[in-house]
Formats: sequence, structure tokens, C-alpha cells
Amino acid sequence: MRVILQRARGASVTIPGSDGPRTVGSFEGPGLVALVGVTHGDDAETAAALAEKTAGLRIMSDHERSEISCTDLGAPVLVVSQFTLYGDVRKGRRPSWSQAAPGEASEPIVEAYAQRLRELGLEVPTGEFGADMQVSLVNDGPVTLILDSEQLGRPPRG
Repeated sequence: MRVILQRARGASVTIPGSDGPRTVGSFEGPGLVALVGVTHGDDAETAAALAEKTAGLRIMSDHERSEISCTDLGAPVLVVSQFTLYGDVRKGRRPSWSQAAPGEASEPIVEAYAQRLRELGLEVPTGEFGADMQVSLVNDGPVTLILDSEQLGRPPRG
């Protein structure tokens, strides 16, 4: 499982439609945008571990303190499914998506990630799984991190 975290001052997800775009998830003020990709073998336990890491990372700040977590700040996390995080571009010019789990397997894992964040007390707006979404955000810092479940259990290098 991979999560791209971006610290943001505001974010929204809209879905185009015949009556104009429809906003399905948003927040104003400080928070995180989490683009979530699922691969084969990921499960609810993997999702919970990455959600706990997301909520506890000390990458937020307020006027009085720096290096605090979303949990400390009460900041929201906008969760958007992103199968393209498992795109393989090593050969040719067309990405391969074979490492991305199929929708029916990945949707409950993305939901488990969002649900664990909610259980940790965070507001969690979401995109709409499988929809053509437009994500808008104001990246704060900019701060962008990659969380990869394969690397969580490994000791740091150097």
C-alpha cells in the first residue's frame, strides 16, 4: 500500500457531471491530502498501520507549535483512491497497472484506511472510488511524503 501525503491549507475533490462539477469531499484550513494506492496482498491491517502512521506524523504546525500531528491539531485528512501510484513505467511509454489491485479488492482497503483515521478522531472527507475526480489543493510548505507499507518494517538506512 502506498500513500502520498501532502500538507495542505485547503483541498477539494470534484466530479464532473452534466449539471456541472459536484464536490464530494473538501476541507478548509490546515489538513492533509492522502492519495491512497493499493496493491495485491494489502489488507485492513495494512490500511490501519498506514492510517495510524498518517495520523501520528508530526508534519503539521499551528501558530504556537511546529512539528505536531493531525491528531494534535484536529486537522482533517482528505482521502482519495489513486491506483496510478502502482503504475510501472520501466518499459516503453505506456504504464503498466498490473501491480495495482483491482477495484473490488482495493475499495474496501481504501475505506479501511479512512475508517481507521475516523476511529482515531479525525475528520475524513473522501473522494468517490472509481470516479473521474479532480483534486484541488493548496500545498503548504510544500510538504509531500511517501508512505509505503513495504518500508514500514525496515530499519532506516545509514
